Amino acid sequence: MIPYGKQDINQADIDSVVDVLKSSFLTQGPQVPAFEEALKEATGANYALATNSATSALHIACLALGLGEGDSLWTTPITFVASANCGLYCGAEVSFVDIDPDTYNLCPRALTKKLEIAKVENKLPKVVVAVHLCGQPCDMKAIHELSVKYGFKVIEDASHAIGGRYLESPIGACEFSDITVFSFHPVKIVTTAEGGAALTNNKDLSDKMALYRSHGITRDESLMENESHGGWYYEQIDLGYNYRMTELQAALGVSQMTRLKEFVEARHRLASRYNELLSSLPVVLPYQLPNTYSGLHLYVIRLKLDQISKSHKEVFEALRESGIGVNLHYIPIHLQPYYQKMGFAKGDYPNAETYYDEAISIPMFHGMTSEQQNEVVKVLRECIL
Repeated sequence: MIPYGKQDINQADIDSVVDVLKSSFLTQGPQVPAFEEALKEATGANYALATNSATSALHIACLALGLGEGDSLWTTPITFVASANCGLYCGAEVSFVDIDPDTYNLCPRALTKKLEIAKVENKLPKVVVAVHLCGQPCDMKAIHELSVKYGFKVIEDASHAIGGRYLESPIGACEFSDITVFSFHPVKIVTTAEGGAALTNNKDLSDKMALYRSHGITRDESLMENESHGGWYYEQIDLGYNYRMTELQAALGVSQMTRLKEFVEARHRLASRYNELLSSLPVVLPYQLPNTYSGLHLYVIRLKLDQISKSHKEVFEALRESGIGVNLHYIPIHLQPYYQKMGFAKGDYPNAETYYDEAISIPMFHGMTSEQQNEVVKVLRECIL
């Protein structure tokens, strides 16, 4: 089976983890700060906080922005459920903005229309989570301009996008957002096995996220309510969580970050080759928003079903049965049973639903060979022609 994605682990990665196992620290040692420094260096952000998952990073980002009961969070329906669930964790309501049919990201035009209605109804969102699907950056300048006009905060869910650029700035620079979140799951561009990070240029937000990441506990005497009892003393000054990243994960991340440029460039070579090999088939190839450089976590095609004798499901299953490990990113969140119980229904976001009816993520990963890529194209051709 050729997987749709997989990690790339070399000897340097293995050695970095073994070194930690032989060290005095398996958690709360020097590797997490080193990984955070690597993230800041790669993105230009002022602050970076490593976490045990991107879901955790989204949660503390929402908390730091003050999201709570009576507030609302808006995001795209085409993303993993964590992009929406983070709002529910905070007691807020969640709603969605339909996607742009070309980029598959949250559509600024649809966002504008929804904001105009929400202003009249006094139901403006407190936070908008803009997801860079497949590594393709959202139109962040347009979203930022709307945030200034309507007063909401912006989180970039860049789980797919490390190594990408928007208007020549690295994704994660937070030029047009308050906080950016990365994921380091094994199928992502860079991996820490499981892990995530939240980046910001705002010290207050960074300090709040640091507290929420580790039980709401501080050893900073300037933040304490009482005088220190001694060198052992700490205080819990807020309700936090255990969202810390381990030294093992961080060491792997430090090593992986040295190959970030290599990983993304390899994905671009594979995507360019796919673009050529698939150009004559009845599929829609990925679109690239001008003035952006995608991280290319995923390569998603859309089937031109009116030109294919098989259904979407039949093509998907035929590919898997032939050893091509395709996937689908993602089922629209508003169609999930949990969200339909909140009142969302089929027909609410038509662009997202049309995308879902046609999309297939085909294999693409750093170590993919030309032979594997040729096999994917060969089998896809046989399935749809």
